[in-house]
Amino acid sequence: MRMSKRCSRAIIIILAVVGMLGNCGVALANDLPYDTYNYNFYEYIVYTPAAYVPAGSISGTRLVYNGEPLGAFKNPQDICKTPDGEVVIADTGNNRIVFLSKDMKTVIKVISEFENNGEADKFSSPTGVCVSKKNELYIADTYNNRIVVLDNNGSLIKIIRDPQSEILEEGYVFSPLKVTVDYADRVYCIAQNMFEGIMVFEDNGQFVGFIGTIEVKISLWDKFWKRIATKEERSNQKLFIPTEFTGIDIDDDGFVYASNIDEDGTQAVRRLNPKGEDVIKKGANKNLGGDLWTSGYTRYSGPSQITDVVYRQKGMYSLLDRRRGRIFTYDHEGNLLYIFGGLGTQAGTFVTPVAIENIGNTIIVLDAYRAEILIFTETMYGSLINQAVALRYDGDETKAVELWEKVLELDENNELAYVGIGKAYLTAGDYVNAMKYLKRGMSSEFYSIAFRRYRNKVLKENMSYILTGLIVAVFALVIGVSIYRRKKGIVREEGLLNE
Repeated sequence: MRMSKRCSRAIIIILAVVGMLGNCGVALANDLPYDTYNYNFYEYIVYTPAAYVPAGSISGTRLVYNGEPLGAFKNPQDICKTPDGEVVIADTGNNRIVFLSKDMKTVIKVISEFENNGEADKFSSPTGVCVSKKNELYIADTYNNRIVVLDNNGSLIKIIRDPQSEILEEGYVFSPLKVTVDYADRVYCIAQNMFEGIMVFEDNGQFVGFIGTIEVKISLWDKFWKRIATKEERSNQKLFIPTEFTGIDIDDDGFVYASNIDEDGTQAVRRLNPKGEDVIKKGANKNLGGDLWTSGYTRYSGPSQITDVVYRQKGMYSLLDRRRGRIFTYDHEGNLLYIFGGLGTQAGTFVTPVAIENIGNTIIVLDAYRAEILIFTETMYGSLINQAVALRYDGDETKAVELWEKVLELDENNELAYVGIGKAYLTAGDYVNAMKYLKRGMSSEFYSIAFRRYRNKVLKENMSYILTGLIVAVFALVIGVSIYRRKKGIVREEGLLNE
């Protein structure tokens, strides 16, 4: 009887703790239709609290425009936001562009045609869309083989089509898929069957070249067989052509973030500077490919297939995986912050995720098959990490310590939090505590720095004692040697006298 009462009390306490955690905004894994996890230093899965949780979905069937139902989206392929936070959808199957309010509850406008030389011009399968800082709308009008640029009122500004250059193959048909634009109105476009890289257009629409060509790595084995194979066998072998990009975004400094399908699953995103050079940082494990599909016991059936990328803020960006429906978020140093999402038919899962965007403290994902926008809001756990990473990006490691400590209260296995605290102690000159936290965070690089500085500090603080000790030791050694020699000389003289 006593044992049953104790068990009852224990159950009540556990339920109370669970309730408190729920009220604090920490989502438990059992409450979600997918796992939330990260990878530790040894590349094993470590389950974590949820950084983001499902918060509903938006479909065209529930929206009204000019007093009439908007109607279901049809095979939507892209989503973006305006400088004011409005949401823009490329409703590809319906050949229209839909503008929603920031809360996505109100349809602001729908553009399905525009005036071109006095006549109505319509879209044909627009698959990409973006809005510049000037509030100009850029549309990848795929089947019309052009990029259409409209002003805030829907009036035509320009059309980019038929790029001409000696570097393009003769008869090349321009079919834009994704588009983005920088602060100088340079246009970056992912085009169908274009393997040379991302196409770049000046603000006047002139094609100027490519950036970000992905080099294909051919193994020694493939090279060997290619040499000894017959002409017929070589024709049946796979072609070693560069990988196409799948998604594109741009940060405030004009750096282009571009995602691609990587067969090795090690780098599915690049950060391209104006010269087209990849300057992205890859973190401690040198992996920017989503799931670590061949490590530890996490042997998935193939690497992640990253279909889109969104730059968020303070160096953070998120990747969308269409193979397993995951969303991976990294900081500016290439550290994996958190993972959430999954495939399925339950709320918060995807069937065919195609595009991702960030609106305030929410992440939204466009599902082409379900023809819906799925909304995810940050939890306390996610908010703490986002804030700490933002402070770290600004170089304010000290202010981030309090946030990292709160992260550890929710997730004691968060290695990045230990590293964040350790780096703060390192900056403050507290090398002992820095080494302690950096060791827990498995950061050999910064631990070595802390250890070296601690060693130098100890040597510097004790240099006078060390030098004094050395001088005394040398002096004692000299005296000892002289005494030894003197005694040895006396003994030798006595021996001679005795003889």
